[in-house]
Amino acid sequence: MPEEPYKIVFVTGTRADFGKLKSLMKRLQNIPEFEIHIFVTGMHMLSKYGYTCDEVEKSGLPNIYKYINQNNSDSMDHILAKTISGLSDYVREILPDLLIVHGDRVEALAGASVGALNNILTGHIEGGEVSGTIDELIRHAVTKMSHIHFVANEAARNRLVQLGENKESIYIIGSPDIDLMSPDSLLPIDNVRSRYEFSYEEYAVLIIHSVTSELDDIHSQIKIIVDEVIDSNLNYIVIFPNNDSGTDTIIKEYERFSCNPKFKVYPSMRFEYFLSLLNNAKFIIGNSSSGVREAPYFGVPTINLGTRQKNRVKCKSVINVEIKSGLINDAIGRVSSLTFEAEKLFGDGNSHQKFYDILISPNFWTTKTQKYFIDQKININ
Repeated sequence: MPEEPYKIVFVTGTRADFGKLKSLMKRLQNIPEFEIHIFVTGMHMLSKYGYTCDEVEKSGLPNIYKYINQNNSDSMDHILAKTISGLSDYVREILPDLLIVHGDRVEALAGASVGALNNILTGHIEGGEVSGTIDELIRHAVTKMSHIHFVANEAARNRLVQLGENKESIYIIGSPDIDLMSPDSLLPIDNVRSRYEFSYEEYAVLIIHSVTSELDDIHSQIKIIVDEVIDSNLNYIVIFPNNDSGTDTIIKEYERFSCNPKFKVYPSMRFEYFLSLLNNAKFIIGNSSSGVREAPYFGVPTINLGTRQKNRVKCKSVINVEIKSGLINDAIGRVSSLTFEAEKLFGDGNSHQKFYDILISPNFWTTKTQKYFIDQKININ
């Protein structure tokens, strides 16, 4: 290890990616060989979504830099440009040895772009996943601009190999959010009820994100979904969508819940509280990746609506439903009586330690920033 600590910048733009990165950052915190910096931007900086940069600051992590990369009317390409501009200036000041990005959001794409174009070693968490929407295009683009890959499982690793990535630069560490999901780690549900001021004994979770390739249909789709969940006469905890194009249409439709005691609506929820909420839910409904990743780990049923998670791993507890009147309530009726065993396809809850072990390996820091496409022998007939 060097005489001076390695400087590592983590880029976080959403409540979800911070939840996934947190265990990794905590593992490196207070280790003399590493100096942690956090570039906080995106949804974190918007009051509309709960101004979750406050939660980052309350985490006890060091060297937090906040950057506003958007206003409520910005398009995704404009947000990308503004994030690249701000992060580029930041890394020129910090001079990091490693840049870490997560997933498939615009902020990750900006981070990988800045890293690649400035010859900064860049690591991508959870590449190699598939969904079938614009998110997948961004995720694979981030992969191609990153030098090191920390993936969730063997299937993700194989996809990166198909994309021409060097096998020696791909590490399977599992999904870092699993580190927070063991029964001993979860908060008591009464703590969640107290903090977020709801009293439901039984409830479902509703999270709908905009599918940016289907914007022409978003108004009719969200109207059907809201109609169906109201008709179900169940209790729901509703959480705002990500800040993509079409989000305002969803939030506007949620105003129909405002005087209905069966619904509690929140701009955001701290990740640790959300995990406990999900673990105790009757089911989750919507198109969030939480329904196909975290919920199966708990054995909680998922009603997966529409196309946003079309190509994700198929778990037994996930019921795929078209967004059509009648079909959703049919699924709600069926899922309410179903029980499932937990499915653990994304790691063993030790991602933070695997991440640390990789970073203290001398070979890791000799990784070259010049990449070469690795051809694979395939049969195209």
